[in-house]
Amino acid sequence: MAEFRWAYIGSGGIAKNTAMNIKKGNHKIVSVYSRTYEKAKAFADKYNAKVFTNFEDAVNRDDVDGVYIATPHTSHVEYAVKAMKMGKPVLCEKPVGVSLKDVDILINTAKETETYFCEAMWTWFSPVAITVKEWVQSGEIGEIKDVVINYAFPGIKMPKDSRVLNPETAGGALLDIGIYPITYCYNLFGVPKGIKCDGVVQNGIDISETVILDYGTFKCTLNMSLCKLKENCKIIGEKGKISLPVFFHMASKAKIKNDKGRKVFKGKTDYITEFNCVANEIKEGKKESSYIPFEATRECMKIMDECRRQMNLVYPFEK
Repeated sequence: MAEFRWAYIGSGGIAKNTAMNIKKGNHKIVSVYSRTYEKAKAFADKYNAKVFTNFEDAVNRDDVDGVYIATPHTSHVEYAVKAMKMGKPVLCEKPVGVSLKDVDILINTAKETETYFCEAMWTWFSPVAITVKEWVQSGEIGEIKDVVINYAFPGIKMPKDSRVLNPETAGGALLDIGIYPITYCYNLFGVPKGIKCDGVVQNGIDISETVILDYGTFKCTLNMSLCKLKENCKIIGEKGKISLPVFFHMASKAKIKNDKGRKVFKGKTDYITEFNCVANEIKEGKKESSYIPFEATRECMKIMDECRRQMNLVYPFEK
């Protein structure tokens, strides 16, 4: 792949993580914009990129092939819409917005401007996740009977001014980490027939929740929390089971046990795989990702909207 040149919008933790990873491939960060100039400059200097105090100047350049948005999710719509109206393809961190209304604005803008837009959900690009999907859909463990996914990180211990704990930036467990198991189940099984959410809301954000996705013949039980560090996934079928000690964050292996015996698949879950796939799709002239179709982003947000409705979770800027 020829060198792909990115404009980075945001210079925080996720921007730093992706940049460290994609520099190993044929990607180059050519411009950086952030509302905090000092942080943006330090980030830009590290990657020999140009720093800008104006969003338009950072994006609307001949040497920018794509725009990566890594700001708090409450600002995603603003930046993504501006970039697409400039004709620039966009890879936007999850969640791409805070509600279905936001998602529809983004998708409609992409269609109206005929510009590529993709949600940066790296699990969808992971060989591990793709293999698990192949095992499930090919009937390796037979009819699905039960699914349990646990995912959490100690966000409650983060500084009080962290975006994760701030209702003004739509903080909390659901949008920040719950999106992963919800998306994982949607990717495997599609739209559930029913949704039930029981969560704990404190100080304007959800600290934890259990979401049950009902698929008729089986249920997916998803436990998400900002309080404990735990992650695993178990998919039980009538003829066997699939287990992942780490289903999302840097997932490196999946195990299957059935009547054929035991098997372990090993692979990488990294940002460069995601960025490579997106860059290739853009170069191929695609306007919608084959990995994460618009409908997938919509349906997952609809599930989260319903979870918020059941928890009566409304952010201050929505009132």
